[in-house]
Amino acid sequence: MKKILFLMAALVASAFASDGGLVVLASDNGASIAGFSVLAAGLAIGLAALGGAIGMGSTAAATIAGTARNPGLGAKLMTTMFIALAMIEAQVIYALVIALIALYANPFLG
Repeated sequence: MKKILFLMAALVASAFASDGGLVVLASDNGASIAGFSVLAAGLAIGLAALGGAIGMGSTAAATIAGTARNPGLGAKLMTTMFIALAMIEAQVIYALVIALIALYANPFLG
């Protein structure tokens, strides 16, 4: 937890490390908005990948535990697991699409 807080503090410090801080937003014609969009897209993809990895790991662990308890249901459990993994991965892909929209078709740049 301490490492995550340190990383978040480092990211915030690097985001505001420009010469004027937040005052720059009004005078640079969208360059800071583009920079914040890159930061937001990176955080979104990172959090989506983290959540997807945790979900996939717990899904695989539950499938392995279920197969160990009842080996006869192994094929059914594997099929259900692959469907669940596809749905989890779809959520990560949705986050990727939103991040790419924020990067390349940014509605805030006007």
